[in-house]
Amino acid sequence: MSTASPDTDDAIVPVSDSQTFRRAFKDLRDGFHQRELWLSLGWQDIKQRYRRSVLGPFWITIATGLQAAAMGVLYSALLDIPLTEFLPYVTVGLIVWNLISASILEGSEVFIANEGLIKQLPSALSVHVYRLVWRQMLFFAHNCLIYVVMLVAFGVWRDLHWTAVFAIPALVLLMLNAMWVSIVFGIFSTRYRDIAPILGSMTLMLFVLTPVMWTTKTLEAQGGNVAERAKLAELIPTFHYLDIVRAPLLGEDQQAYHWYIVIGITVVGWIVAILSLRKFRSRVPYWV
Repeated sequence: MSTASPDTDDAIVPVSDSQTFRRAFKDLRDGFHQRELWLSLGWQDIKQRYRRSVLGPFWITIATGLQAAAMGVLYSALLDIPLTEFLPYVTVGLIVWNLISASILEGSEVFIANEGLIKQLPSALSVHVYRLVWRQMLFFAHNCLIYVVMLVAFGVWRDLHWTAVFAIPALVLLMLNAMWVSIVFGIFSTRYRDIAPILGSMTLMLFVLTPVMWTTKTLEAQGGNVAERAKLAELIPTFHYLDIVRAPLLGEDQQAYHWYIVIGITVVGWIVAILSLRKFRSRVPYWV
């Protein structure tokens, strides 16, 4: 009758570290260090989309400008607000909203859209997230040309003061949120393909509920129950993201609680993103 040797009992079973926080943070770090790759791919995405076009990426600016002009004129008449006051409000709101909505919609399919690269290119998973955020910031930069025109054409520059610099950290917060949104929704949309269409419907609903084409000040000025109902807009998270960018760019006063809410959501979102990377990062190549 044989007995197990002590060496066998004390043998150390190797444990995979694919689902550890160390590997999750390493993925984010390695992806950032591969910036030459995602910077090049992000710029290539824009050139590919407008290949053989005379104006190229400036079609982004033209399309956004026409949409803002049409909606600004319409809602200015409906809400009885001077066009010189309302059109800059709508234009900046639409520029920021395009960044927010694209982060949600394209972020939910960031890994599905890069199936070929994920299976063939040995790179960090976060490379595709950085690529998406970089591409959206390029779109935003093109649309900012419309804002520059607004500054001059409607005299918005006269209303600006030193608080306009807060638009810079606000954009940084939007980029950080775009990253965690892409990681979380991208991972779970890869596993459950119904999530992307749901997010599409949810984003459309948020556009209606968020004061992009309407203003809470108009409702508050009416007083009574209407003014109280205007506060319901503060329950919509995207309202706070929109306000921290739009208010400084228009020289408007801003309450600090908008920043507190956005920072709080950012912290919670990144906690969820890190947990998602830790648990499911290694499974994404099999799910796509």
